[in-house]
Amino acid sequence: MNIKPASEASLKDWLKLRIKLWNDLEESHLQEMHQLLAEKHALQLLAYSDDHAVAMLEASIRYEYVNGTETSPVAFLEGIYVLPEYRRLGIATLLVRQVEAWAKQFSCTEFASDAALDNVISHEMHRALGFQETERVVYFIKKID
Repeated sequence: MNIKPASEASLKDWLKLRIKLWNDLEESHLQEMHQLLAEKHALQLLAYSDDHAVAMLEASIRYEYVNGTETSPVAFLEGIYVLPEYRRLGIATLLVRQVEAWAKQFSCTEFASDAALDNVISHEMHRALGFQETERVVYFIKKID
């Protein structure tokens, strides 16, 4: 398994995996991807098997409060996706370990993430990667007339 930081040269591979994780329009992905590549507090990784992109991870350093954490800054797992046929092979673990090493340069001692309440597969993956659930939240909004 070969893990590389995402780059302009790997946009096509990164985009394919990103669309599988987040079903947004391609154009909105590309705009955000270009912004992320320029951000020093963001890390994007791609995992390759035989020159074929099989997984992606996006992480950031967050300085604002992150639910369930006690310190700042905090490394934050923004998104991770592994093609189904490559799951349970340790690829996500390799990606997460690289984020942990990267986050140390920002003096991070905690690594946080989130998942939708109904995304049980994500909950299981997080636990398998060593994350512990800290709380559950339901967000509300009210329109102001």
